[in-house]
Amino acid sequence: YYDGREHTYQDYPVTDILQMTDFASKSYDSSSAASGVTAHRGSSSSKCVILCHGPKKDYYKKFLFEPLPVESHLDYALADHLNSEIVATTIENVQNAIKVLTWTFFYRRLRLNPNFYNLAGVTDEHLRDHLSQLVENALQELSESQCIAIEGNDNNPDVSALNLGMIASYYNIRHTTIDLFGKSITENSKIAGLLEILTSAEEFEQLPIRNGEPSLLSRMAAHLPIKINSTKFNDPHIKANILLQSHFCRNRLPSLELVKDQEMVLELTPKFLRAMVDVISSHGWLRPALAVMDLSQMVVQAVKYRESPLKQLPFFTDEIIDRCKRAKVEKIYDILEMEDDDRTNILRLSDAQLAEVAPVCNQYPDVEIKAQVQDAEDVTASSAVTVVVDLDREFDEDVQFVHAPFYPKPVVEGWWLFVGDFQRNLLLAIKRVTLQSHAQVQLSFNAPAEGKYDYNVYFVCDSFVGCDQEIPIQLTVLPSNSDDEYEDDDDANGQQMADD
Repeated sequence: YYDGREHTYQDYPVTDILQMTDFASKSYDSSSAASGVTAHRGSSSSKCVILCHGPKKDYYKKFLFEPLPVESHLDYALADHLNSEIVATTIENVQNAIKVLTWTFFYRRLRLNPNFYNLAGVTDEHLRDHLSQLVENALQELSESQCIAIEGNDNNPDVSALNLGMIASYYNIRHTTIDLFGKSITENSKIAGLLEILTSAEEFEQLPIRNGEPSLLSRMAAHLPIKINSTKFNDPHIKANILLQSHFCRNRLPSLELVKDQEMVLELTPKFLRAMVDVISSHGWLRPALAVMDLSQMVVQAVKYRESPLKQLPFFTDEIIDRCKRAKVEKIYDILEMEDDDRTNILRLSDAQLAEVAPVCNQYPDVEIKAQVQDAEDVTASSAVTVVVDLDREFDEDVQFVHAPFYPKPVVEGWWLFVGDFQRNLLLAIKRVTLQSHAQVQLSFNAPAEGKYDYNVYFVCDSFVGCDQEIPIQLTVLPSNSDDEYEDDDDANGQQMADD
């Protein structure tokens, strides 16, 4: 097969050859027919023919007719494995990490096939030194990625999880990816920059670059809303960027292989976006968090940035949306509130088409939100502030998934609820919420210095466009009790000096 990154033809791995021969050699029956195996109907057997270079014949025969040894590759993902165990507090020091490895398949294979793992010997001392070196290198990688903290200078230092490590473990993403997010996202990051950071995730390295694809990707990039600055179209990260933007534009892809690649990118993207929101919120930045949430909606609904929410409805073309705008119908809520005659005249859809549009409109979330500061009269500087938010909606239990025909998998609706100040780019508190009919959520943060503040409570959906809400709240912060006591002490001391 052609490896676009190396610009050379490579041999298929033996494991792929074995899988191909397994499918090709199955006899034709109901199970093989369901799996897509093609054979002559009525035949009881089938053949698999491998055409290869002459000198490779014995090599393939050996692996086809003899058992294939199965080896562990845990050492390639050891850092991520250890990070998850550290977050779960299974590992609390270096010796714990080494002990955990002794219970793995990787440890069993070290003795049986030492040459595969570059071991100099199989004695206990050799194994101990090898495992110690692997664990030390993996923990050092995690420490440099700010996923864990290593404390103590003895031979058995303690390890503990940091915020980035917890995020990586929760979303099951690589420590190099979360490190990239932590170091690349800034308080001024916007959609274009965030999209570039997103598609730079190491997980996208597995995207194949096939023969002829770089020139094809170059032509596709010329028609995208966000310009691709790089000309390295044999880079899988650039390919991921192009495939995502093509999804936003709903462009038809020129090959089935690219469709499959795009599906893989889309399935990985939501967890990266949620991890980015968590990273941003840990810094307390509001605007980049809102931009990532916009990206989440764009991915699920296949719409461009700031495109009309009406684009989410079936059969709504640009022409229909233009007619709606001229009639001052810009939201899905406006479609629901229209008179039947006006709706028919503007949309000009058949009865069958309207019958498909109606349930999508009814599924669109209409949430009533109320928020208030708990004990608002007693808020003092640096004290805990609690904002109580009540959420109510009409919920149809029969509808389980979001209407997202362009997304390759079923999507469950989710929300972000948070308090922030857009002007000062402050995000004070945030929670992920799953809303059915009613929920009461509390958001807590520390009060700022004495004064009056205007904040907003934001309720943002991760899958629907145009249903986000924000309501203002006011916060009056009084002087802290310690300040009052300090002033009273000063007054008392001044009075005592006057008396003397």
